[in-house]
Amino acid sequence: MAAAVALKGDQSSEEFRRLAAKAKDANQARRLLALAAIRDGKGRAEAARIGGMDRQTLRDWVHA
Repeated sequence: MAAAVALKGDQSSEEFRRLAAKAKDANQARRLLALAAIRDGKGRAEAARIGGMDRQTLRDWVHA
């Protein structure tokens, strides 16, 4: 199992999910749900799957 990606900032997974529920753009909502999964300690592969992206794209979003 791959290690989870570290996130900067203090947003909680609940806050990411709340933002995803309010998002009008489906792609943005999926990215926010992927970030929530990372905050919950999920691995890169699982978080990328949740976000509908590959692991490299997920990494790029996390670092942005």
